[in-house]
Amino acid sequence: MDTLVMKVEEAGKYLRSQLGQVPEIGLILGSGLGVLSEQIEEAMTIPYHKIPHFPISTVQGHAGELVVGKLAGKHVFMMKGRFHLYEGYDVQTVTFPIRVMKFLGIRTLLVTNAAGGINTSFEPGDLMLIEDHINLTFRNPLIGPNDERMGSRFPDMSEAYSSRLRELALQAAQEQGISLKKGVYIGLLGPSYETPAEIRMMRGMGADAVGMSTVAEVIAARHAGLEVLGISCISNMASGILQQPLSHQEVMETTEKVKEKFIGLVLNVIPKL
Repeated sequence: MDTLVMKVEEAGKYLRSQLGQVPEIGLILGSGLGVLSEQIEEAMTIPYHKIPHFPISTVQGHAGELVVGKLAGKHVFMMKGRFHLYEGYDVQTVTFPIRVMKFLGIRTLLVTNAAGGINTSFEPGDLMLIEDHINLTFRNPLIGPNDERMGSRFPDMSEAYSSRLRELALQAAQEQGISLKKGVYIGLLGPSYETPAEIRMMRGMGADAVGMSTVAEVIAARHAGLEVLGISCISNMASGILQQPLSHQEVMETTEKVKEKFIGLVLNVIPKL
């Protein structure tokens, strides 16, 4: 744990030396959603490889750079690309940026992802407000010795996704005329897509959308005391719902089509956070 704290401090001190102002809000953007960075004013871009101890994004649609600047009047810390367990990273590495956000003083996190729709009332291109999650990665970033500087030993997860922030997001969607779905996100290791039998099981468990990210990040964020808002872009219907194979290319194509709606929602919700 001491080693982790030291690495977080080194990364945080480097970023403080580069940034003119402490960011207010952290954003983690999922596959194909990095286009939001084009809306940032007075932007400073820092490639991940320049930040001490930061891993590197290896997935198409994840640029692998940090963009800091003003978005809708708020100073934001935007990650264009995240890290996934299926890339071979351990759970501490995947959640390392969350620790750095806490070190910098960020208190609010907006996390987005591309997800497969399990709820049959969903359609590709829908945006889903994450109300809760199910952790089927069977990985937890809090396993091992706990350092109280990072967070409490047993953090409460009864409101992993802030009800206050969810209400603000619903208000923002209504103002934009956007139909915002609500549901439970279930996280798996990947990288293979799920089988139809697995999707039927997950639907029975109460999941509405499935993906390969987010869960570990949100656990670490709540451990660190960050208030979290989560939004999924339903990029495809999950296995077995439609008679067609799944592909990452479909994910990228759908997020490209939905980008204007996604940008509109985020730009309206950010000032409210």
